[in-house]
Amino acid sequence: MSAFKAPYRAPSTRRELLARAGMGFGMLALTDLLGSSGMLGAAEGSSLSSLAPKLPPLPAKAKHVIHLFMNGGASHVDSFDPKPKLSEFAGKMLPLSLKTERPTGAAFPSPFKFQKYGKSGIEISDLFPHVAESADELCVIRSMHADVPNHEPSLLLMNCGEARMVRPSMGSWLTYGLGTLNQNLPGFIVMCPGGYPIQESQNWQSGFLPGIYQGTYIDSQHTEVEKLIENITNKFESSPEQRAQLDLLMHLNQEHLKSRQQDAQLDSRIQSFELAYRMQMDATDAFDISREPKSVRDMYGEGVQGRQMLIARRLIERGVRMVQVWHGAGQPWDSHDDLETNHRRLAKECDQAIGALLKDLKSHGLLEDTLVVWGGEFGRTPTVELPKPGSNAGKVNGRDHNHYGFSMWLAGGGAKRGYIHGATDEFGFKAVEDPVHIHDLHATLLQLLGFDHERFTYRYAGRDFRLTDVAGRVVKDLIA
Repeated sequence: MSAFKAPYRAPSTRRELLARAGMGFGMLALTDLLGSSGMLGAAEGSSLSSLAPKLPPLPAKAKHVIHLFMNGGASHVDSFDPKPKLSEFAGKMLPLSLKTERPTGAAFPSPFKFQKYGKSGIEISDLFPHVAESADELCVIRSMHADVPNHEPSLLLMNCGEARMVRPSMGSWLTYGLGTLNQNLPGFIVMCPGGYPIQESQNWQSGFLPGIYQGTYIDSQHTEVEKLIENITNKFESSPEQRAQLDLLMHLNQEHLKSRQQDAQLDSRIQSFELAYRMQMDATDAFDISREPKSVRDMYGEGVQGRQMLIARRLIERGVRMVQVWHGAGQPWDSHDDLETNHRRLAKECDQAIGALLKDLKSHGLLEDTLVVWGGEFGRTPTVELPKPGSNAGKVNGRDHNHYGFSMWLAGGGAKRGYIHGATDEFGFKAVEDPVHIHDLHATLLQLLGFDHERFTYRYAGRDFRLTDVAGRVVKDLIA
């Protein structure tokens, strides 16, 4: 029952509201931090509970998404798309026209060895031996393509479906359509260790959707919960005292909201106070991997990637709708030089953890309705990048950006198992067989989650917007 009972007339301004309410400023600081980070939820039992669980309009195979984002563009011809023809042309110019961002030279054979795995016989390089152990769970798309070979627009296209304009991210669309299964945690969480990537929080923005759907950023380089989420514990007041303060603030804010035509930003701010309070219980538990058995922690491995992959499973287990896990924010997969050294180091950082995640989700019965998506914003050229002043340090051992053809893979959540879709040309430059554009990928993911991408819209500025803009098609061959 609410601790606030006496009638009260709401002040006319927010400044007066805060001055008269006498709220503890520690809690205000916490709320402001969480609100500006997008950590916005819905009040339980409130008519404004926008994050309450919802059923999708169509039958769904997936309920959750884990997006493993390989920032910078991992090389497909060195990971999931073997091209033995490159060895035949080693040191020679390829017999096709390459439109690349920078000057490139002769064919660059992969320094990594490929072999077939599982009953499906999917070929995977020795960069990912742990992922390869789950080859029969993978749906490898070898014919992805994007629009341009630049990081900024390609990151936004992959995450938001639009390369230039401000648009909601996929995680925001998902929480808008489905809500979340745990009202004590944000519905959309982004773990990116060491700071923001290129385009920063635009990669998980809510755009023109209400702010409660924006992704909540977590700097997962930290191990202590209080550093992962600042001010997660209140050291000044007891839980009943906080509850009484929030009940008063809720009443004042609701009165304030009535006179402002249910303003979405104010609505989001109101709900942020509630989520901040509730998170003090659940977030501490969800992010504390010491509560897992040592055998499970050892399976994921040490380091940031092992820790955040395990946290991803714990968040999904607790009902979070979408978790995006970034790798390579500070040192991305953007190997313009020293590709062999850099790709081997990066793969070693995440391969064990990703392999463990797939096995762990399956053992917990979560893989069936959790869609795991792996990939970056584009791939890399099959040719070596030529040095020029200020670029790749004068070395001739890396690859340029390539948006014409690259690989991604799906697992679980209704994706076809042990399957390879499409193909690039014999050298790995361009998607030539069953090409899949980013809009097509988004349309297919939404289909798996129970949405028709053409009907799943939000009206803004007089137009019905959607994640796939005015394009996209469902790739039915990717669906089990």
